[in-house]
Amino acid sequence: MEDRKERDQGLQFGLLDILFPFLIPVKGMIWVGSKLKGMAEEEITDESKIQEQLLDLQMRFEMDEITEEEYDRREEQLMEELEAVRKYKEERR
Repeated sequence: MEDRKERDQGLQFGLLDILFPFLIPVKGMIWVGSKLKGMAEEEITDESKIQEQLLDLQMRFEMDEITEEEYDRREEQLMEELEAVRKYKEERR
């Protein structure tokens, strides 16, 4: 719900912007920065990419492209990443 509120707000102008127009570029940079932060956070916390990597890893192992040791090592890394993403999302709620 909070994300929707942020999206709807966008870059709004008010009385202070009329009184202090030299602050408009600063306000614009802050808005751009917050949008970039949101996009980066969304990219980093995308569980589907990690799940795709797990499926790819399993296929490579089943086709004997990687060893069992490599499979186990990489699977453990991906599962840790997935757990970290889920924990981060749970903390944000």
